[in-house]
Amino acid sequence: MKARTEKSTAFSIELFPPKDELGESKLWEAVEELALLNPDSVSVTYGAGGSTRDRTIRIADELTAHTGIPTVAHLTCVGSTRTELEQILDQYQAAKISTILALRGDPAGGPEAPWISTPNGLDHADQLVDLVCARGYFAVGVAAFPDGHPASHGDFAADIQTLLRKEAHGAAFATTQFFFDISAYLRLVDALASAGSHLPIIAGVLPITNFKQLTRMAELGGTPIPPMIGERFAAVADDEAAGVELGVEIATQLCEELIKAGVPGIHFYTMNKAAATAAIVKNIGLR
Repeated sequence: MKARTEKSTAFSIELFPPKDELGESKLWEAVEELALLNPDSVSVTYGAGGSTRDRTIRIADELTAHTGIPTVAHLTCVGSTRTELEQILDQYQAAKISTILALRGDPAGGPEAPWISTPNGLDHADQLVDLVCARGYFAVGVAAFPDGHPASHGDFAADIQTLLRKEAHGAAFATTQFFFDISAYLRLVDALASAGSHLPIIAGVLPITNFKQLTRMAELGGTPIPPMIGERFAAVADDEAAGVELGVEIATQLCEELIKAGVPGIHFYTMNKAAATAAIVKNIGLR
């Protein structure tokens, strides 16, 4: 990997396991393009309810072996016993994956669906942080929510306490859900710092390539879409290329604001597409 200067901003990319062979072929095409940007790390998600667990494990293993880019593997509590979680960690360790993003995970019905405990499993992310940290092998990251976790129903103080608890259990960094208003990110960072936290908060950025898809994701994750963004996309609704260009412009501006504010890292939710993320990374001078 290229050496970064001490003051430069790290960046990472996120991929999700596709559901079929065609999707996987497209994933690897995107990986080839994104790898040329020399990201600091790449992460691989689980599907809702842990639905893509086996594919996540395999793709994370292959990414590490074939690209040489450090891989951050997601691990969730959903649908797994403690023994099964230990076995997954065995697989990650054997693949020389040394960083885990430890998440409670969403039930199959989505973030606001009732949580269903797994017998002999875990119910909270801090328990998972404990389990992973006990190995003494992995660095552990957790999730943060600038616009609030859907399950907290607007209780910002509760979200801060949850992050502080994860840090106390051994979390080394947090990566945020995507957001569009930098003030929400700064509010989160300032509240944590005021509480004595030293947790680096990596900013999650979603390059908008499909506004309808964004709307669905925002509803699930509880992320408000600023009216101005909706209005700007409505104006180019019949022009797909113009919509992608607008998404790159919006994300570029947010990233520039984040870098000016001293963000330690930017995490791009690529949706398994390379072009928009590559354009943004080049626009803001990270590569």
